Amino acid sequence: MSVDTVSDVGSGGGISDAFYPIAERLFDEEGDFVGEIDRKLAEARMPDTAELYLAKSLAMGVLAGGILWALGVFFGYLLFGTGIIEVGPIMDARIANPTLIAIIEALRVPLLIVGTGLVLGTLGFLGGFGTLVMIPYMNASERERQINMLLPDTVSFMYALSVGGMNQIEILEAVAEAEDTYGEVAAEFQTIVQETTYFDTDYRTAIRNQAFQTPSDDFSQFLTDMLSILNSGGDLTRFLEDKKEKHMRTAKQQQELTLDTLELFGEMYMTLSLFPLLLIIILVIMSMLGEASALMLYVTVYGLIPLLGVGFLVMISTVKQDEPGNGYLRDARTQAGPADPETGLINLGVVDRFGTAYAVFSQIRSRELWLRLVDILTAPHVFFKENPLYTLVVTVPVALFVLVFALMTGSAPTSMDGFTDRVIWSTFVWIYLPLYIVCIPLTIFYEWNVRSRYAIIGNLSDNLRKLSSANDTGQTLLESVETVGETSQGKLADEFSAMRAKVEYGTSLGDALIEFNNKYHIPRLARTVKLIGKAQEASSEITDVLTTAAQASENQDDIDRERRSRTLMQVVIILATYVTLLAVMAILQVQFLEVLAEMTGDAADVEGEQTGGGMDFSAGIEVELLSLMFFHAVTLQAILSGLISGYIRDAKVLSGVKYVVILVTLALGVWIVVE
Repeated sequence: MSVDTVSDVGSGGGISDAFYPIAERLFDEEGDFVGEIDRKLAEARMPDTAELYLAKSLAMGVLAGGILWALGVFFGYLLFGTGIIEVGPIMDARIANPTLIAIIEALRVPLLIVGTGLVLGTLGFLGGFGTLVMIPYMNASERERQINMLLPDTVSFMYALSVGGMNQIEILEAVAEAEDTYGEVAAEFQTIVQETTYFDTDYRTAIRNQAFQTPSDDFSQFLTDMLSILNSGGDLTRFLEDKKEKHMRTAKQQQELTLDTLELFGEMYMTLSLFPLLLIIILVIMSMLGEASALMLYVTVYGLIPLLGVGFLVMISTVKQDEPGNGYLRDARTQAGPADPETGLINLGVVDRFGTAYAVFSQIRSRELWLRLVDILTAPHVFFKENPLYTLVVTVPVALFVLVFALMTGSAPTSMDGFTDRVIWSTFVWIYLPLYIVCIPLTIFYEWNVRSRYAIIGNLSDNLRKLSSANDTGQTLLESVETVGETSQGKLADEFSAMRAKVEYGTSLGDALIEFNNKYHIPRLARTVKLIGKAQEASSEITDVLTTAAQASENQDDIDRERRSRTLMQVVIILATYVTLLAVMAILQVQFLEVLAEMTGDAADVEGEQTGGGMDFSAGIEVELLSLMFFHAVTLQAILSGLISGYIRDAKVLSGVKYVVILVTLALGVWIVVE
């Protein structure tokens, strides 16, 4: 339940208004807790004051507690009041007074019902109140992460603008306007600019205030150091150059720390992923002795294996950092262009910026919509390449139709006996076939999308160096772009030539750069294009700016190269661990279950002839059920291992779909052989 679920405390009649006096009495306005909440709200850029937010949290806690209290009383009555669970003696004690015994007997069930309601109600209140209280902390922590990640590129951007001749005020305003590229760092500078613009505050004071309010210690230190340079009249350009180099080194060190932690997690996963296998073996042995139930086997396969996989994914997400931003740029003059054009099924581009108040705009929009639909129908592969997730719109209904058809024709078993009689076929129909229908097209178009877009940055650093060298000879930026496009090879060189052609037909160079960036929408590329585009607005002689962009790109190349190398080893470890697990399960299937099947058959043949003595170790063992459990275990482990591998590799779960397809195919092939 989100914060917005509770009515706004600022409006009359809101449920949280009633809790404001209670919050004032419970929490000291001058206390540390309220002060900490107020600071975190400011760091998270949430508009509430601490007192109002705590009142809202109390309201949410009481609401959640009341709902869970009612549910607790209901289920307590259902379980204890109706006798579903028999209530024995509360304590093993002898009481001589018959009246006291009668009172205890009469109150025992009501007390259990009320106690169940109180326990669940207390948990609900703590959960509702605690969740809202933790939201500012989580938002502030997320902002801190994004600020720290974007700070090196932001400092490079500021240095390039300073080299280009902008003064400190213009630099602050330029960063504040670059929210589409520098995200939360730009939001911090927006606060500084707005404070100086609307509150008549000196910009030095505004910088000092923001240094205390930002959630990032690194950014706070940067602002403090910059303020000391401004106050002393020092060389801002030299300061930004030093800070740029420092933060580039810091980014590499942080990457090293992240990769070291991932290596530790990889070793942990190698051990933890084998735990369900060992537990399955133990449960089978205990079943042979009649000491374990099939329920534990179900819990291990369908509960423990997914739980460990999902838990490990969550653990990696706390360390693995994706790249902030969506890579799209807006036109700085008109603020044209959507923040994320992929949010709609059909993006009509510039037409969407005009309303339908006039008939001509409605006609243009309808015509554009029709043309877009025709383009999609005539070239669906291009549309799915640009929007891989929309393959699910087609594949999920197809998978459901195939499954329903299999049920109607009797091809898909619906009983446990049907599953155990045809282990491979039943699992293939219910799991593998829908998975293949959904995942294979998604994998193809997603990988096509990623590879076609990221091919553009393969030679980015080298081409930036060439642009810098050409610009240093006296050529304008446009002439430098033309020279590099004619003398270089690759996708980026082709795009340079296309930009030159667009400018010849009337498009400004800045607009051509934005169109080029939005075609590939890579956050790293967006920051480079933003830097060059902003600098070329002031002058065409931007050799130092291009050199700075090349240095930032080379630094990112080094980080990406190290990341690919180290994460490849983690993926290899995870895949090797799964192959080992699959091999062990296959050996158990061949050497263990087949022997058990023979033992069960022999025991059936001689049943009645034995008069006593010995132990039937095959008692309680259903060989077909064990085979089904083994197959499902390796299938679930394949899906989870694939998703984890992709997330470690690229910080995106979709990147793991290709590993899922490969691993489940391997599991299916092995089981066809051993079954």
